[in-house]
Amino acid sequence: MSRRVRGLTLIELMIAMLIGVVLILGLVQVFAASRSAYMLSEGMSRVQENGRFALDYLQRDIRMVGHFGCVNDQAHMANSPQGLVSLFGAHPGLDFFTSVQGYEADGTAPGAGLAISETPAVGGTAYSPTLPAEIAAATTNRINGSDIIALRFLAAEGVPVTAIEGTPDTPVFRFDPARWDVLRSGADNPGLFGVADCISSVVFQAAAVDSGSGSVTAGSTQSFNASSVFTRVFTEGQATLHRAESVVFYVGRNDQGQPSLYRVRFTAGPSGALVAQRQELVEGIENMQLLYGVDRQLDPTRPADGFIDRLMVASGVQAAATPAREAWRRVGAVQIGLLAVSPQRATAVQGDDTHRPSALGVTYTVPDDGRYRTVYESTIAMRNRLYGN
Repeated sequence: MSRRVRGLTLIELMIAMLIGVVLILGLVQVFAASRSAYMLSEGMSRVQENGRFALDYLQRDIRMVGHFGCVNDQAHMANSPQGLVSLFGAHPGLDFFTSVQGYEADGTAPGAGLAISETPAVGGTAYSPTLPAEIAAATTNRINGSDIIALRFLAAEGVPVTAIEGTPDTPVFRFDPARWDVLRSGADNPGLFGVADCISSVVFQAAAVDSGSGSVTAGSTQSFNASSVFTRVFTEGQATLHRAESVVFYVGRNDQGQPSLYRVRFTAGPSGALVAQRQELVEGIENMQLLYGVDRQLDPTRPADGFIDRLMVASGVQAAATPAREAWRRVGAVQIGLLAVSPQRATAVQGDDTHRPSALGVTYTVPDDGRYRTVYESTIAMRNRLYGN
């Protein structure tokens, strides 16, 4: 009597298991490749987004350098008597006579090499020219090896002065109260203003502001105004009132220990103390390098002609003319190089010599931490200074 044999032999079972293992390994490989591609794509997207936003913030404020009403700072300073007046005392954060001022981190000139660390060190770099104590105190988290730039200007949009009351020591500038939002845009309680026409511009701290009736009262000597006397005469209907802006951009370490682009805004309320407001703008910016486009006319006795024919680091601009303020007044463009990094590992190995990014001539040695890095460069023209205005 015959019997039918049921089941698998040991050989058949081993073959089936081998096929299964091969299929599983293939699936794991596909999953790993997909995950790596996703991480790289995510890292690239974050870096591109952060780099774009960082350049946008910098471009927006750098383009405003030199704006002091309908005539720029170069023209105001070339007038006799001088058309630009600042009532502020000796505050480097409020040096409106120097609309742009750069600080070069030592050892980061074009042709230099710079090592980037996974845990960036702060506060140990020297700068040329020397970083003023007021700015140093506001940027205590600044990352070593990254340049710093300070910018001063009047806000792009102002409001017409409808009436001028009071005395020369305490003038009161009146405006349409419906336009108050224009003056306070970006500031909760603005106290730094500039009044300007096509002849003169005066920056000052207000003693009082009444947004309801539309008035800004000057004449404050309680805080950091060195003088309360307006030495320039303005006429209603011809003058405009602007908010005065003084900002500093730098790369700093945030609370999570990661690098970010920061902005410090020097501000004060009416008759209030000077305050340095530190704002984290964009994460993932590891380093910033800056070069300055300088006008071909460096003779302090002659006006700038608006043609940029050289690029210099901050220390070079500082030494290009005497006094140094004259050289900075002849800067008409800024070239920016940013090193951006992904916040998380992106499986991109960049720690060897074949992957050494560079920005404006500075070559970086980056850690082998698997993060995606790239460089963004841009040249920004100061539209208020080009062609002599």
